[in-house]
Amino acid sequence: MKKDTRPGEELWCEWSGSGYNKNNSESTVYYTLDHVDMDNDLVSRALASAIQRDGVADSLGDSFKLIENCQITRGWCGILEEEFEYVVCDENSETEYGDIVDNIELTTWIEI
Repeated sequence: MKKDTRPGEELWCEWSGSGYNKNNSESTVYYTLDHVDMDNDLVSRALASAIQRDGVADSLGDSFKLIENCQITRGWCGILEEEFEYVVCDENSETEYGDIVDNIELTTWIEI
């Protein structure tokens, strides 16, 4: 483990997959695999850190303010055969277009 690595640092990533429909086209969407509890300090601090690191907010304080007003969505995603990015699916591995993904994962999306 690197000396400057913080617990949970790799928990959140900006969503680059497909199938997640934003409520606001200006929003930034982060995701993590699993259904996580946003009241958990480690989870919320890791997200605030990712938001600041990515330049979405100027400070951790600003990041936490964004998190207070975020929209949380829980669902599933997976990767289609011969693809490399996640796509949203239902609990039966089916995408909105009827494709079936491999290795379904519980997922939490945060839209800020």
